[in-house]
Amino acid sequence: MSWQYKLTSFAGAALAATLMSGTFLGAASAEEVVLKMAVPDWPPTRIMKDMFDKQYKAPSGNTVKLDIDFIPWPDYYTRLNASLTSGEQKYNMAVSDSQWLGAFVEGGYYKKLNEFIDADPGLKAAMDDMHPAPLNAYSTYPHKTPNYYGFPQFPDVLVSFARKDILCNEEEQKNFQAKFNKKLPCTPEELDDMDWEMFENIGQFFQRKKGENLAGKPADDDFYGIAYQAGKGYDFSSMQINGFIWQEGGNVWDETQAPKGQAEGVVNSPEAVKALDHYLRLIQYMPPVAKTGTMDIFKSDELFREGKVAINIDWIGLGEASLDPKTSKVSDKIAFGLMPGTRGADGKIIRWSNIGGQPFVLMTWNTDTQTKEALDFVKWWLSKPVQTEYASKGGQSAIKSVYSDPAYVTFRPWNRAWAGSLDWQKDVWHVPQFFELLTQQQDQFDLAITGKQDAKTTLDNIAKFQQNLLSEAGLIQ
Repeated sequence: MSWQYKLTSFAGAALAATLMSGTFLGAASAEEVVLKMAVPDWPPTRIMKDMFDKQYKAPSGNTVKLDIDFIPWPDYYTRLNASLTSGEQKYNMAVSDSQWLGAFVEGGYYKKLNEFIDADPGLKAAMDDMHPAPLNAYSTYPHKTPNYYGFPQFPDVLVSFARKDILCNEEEQKNFQAKFNKKLPCTPEELDDMDWEMFENIGQFFQRKKGENLAGKPADDDFYGIAYQAGKGYDFSSMQINGFIWQEGGNVWDETQAPKGQAEGVVNSPEAVKALDHYLRLIQYMPPVAKTGTMDIFKSDELFREGKVAINIDWIGLGEASLDPKTSKVSDKIAFGLMPGTRGADGKIIRWSNIGGQPFVLMTWNTDTQTKEALDFVKWWLSKPVQTEYASKGGQSAIKSVYSDPAYVTFRPWNRAWAGSLDWQKDVWHVPQFFELLTQQQDQFDLAITGKQDAKTTLDNIAKFQQNLLSEAGLIQ
């Protein structure tokens, strides 16, 4: 054997050992990659960051850091929009509300993802295993087309948060039966069968002043039966009212019907007016703050946690605080059920609702390395083990194989209402004009909520505005 061959063999063995050990050449080629992400500040994103910091290892061998801006929900759209439109290119990723997809895709900020999904069996499998309602809401633009711009970060639905100690009280049960000739719902299963008529009855029944009898003892503050979102800010009233409209057989302007779908005659249809009237009628049984137009999702959640409301309709994303004795006076007194709906002629409940939750999006200016690392992070996030752990910590999953596992309902008490809600979820407006549509609609709904305008006038004004705006944009002909 020649010395040349021996030296070559030795060099080859040394190289193999170096690559296998991950030292020397591996260390020299590794990079530190920072992914700057904008997110709303609430439990679903805090849990995600904690899981990433403790667990994530990039398949590339790079050191990947997730640098997150936690932004309060009321300011989130304004601040993200300002960043994107300024050209500063600050963020590589964001957790985006679904309604922003059209505006920010057309603005050139959100990256189209189809080529990456098609090239990656792991990502494709995750998308194929996703419930169609969140897939369409969080990923597609134009809406319900196979053009993907987002991956679910946190899917969300509205559910009932209920005070079981109040509702199950024998005296309250007896008195409610005597007044309405109905059983007061108490168990999670009974809450699942609650329609809006029952919800209204509960609102009428549980209006108690401080000191009046409540479940066998004097109420320590004014107490109310019901609460739901009725706030002027962002989309708070719209997200509840849309459900009422769909359940009554009405509709909002449907972008999938453009350019033939109309706003006038649809948005202000008799069914839609009836639905808004119904929504407004219930406000009289809520805490007085509801009539001021400031009953957003956080206020109704706060009132429930303070022990001032029997049943609150709110997003699962806010649920963690209600179970924590540090932030909730009723942490050990809660039952959860499906959101109420409209009972049809066949006796079954119609449960259409506006989906909550948000997708991850990637920015168009990312480097190839940033894009690859962001996609690897998303693939990790959407994997069954990680999604299962996220759900066990209070998150939710849109992945069928995760939420259909029998263990899923044991993670949190509201999870029993999750799968049953998904088939009823719809979304609203992914078009670039969404913010003008939303702002005008929220202003009009506020006039109705605060008693300054009736339901028909409100919806007539909204329909006229939408017809004009969308016609000018070429989305209505």
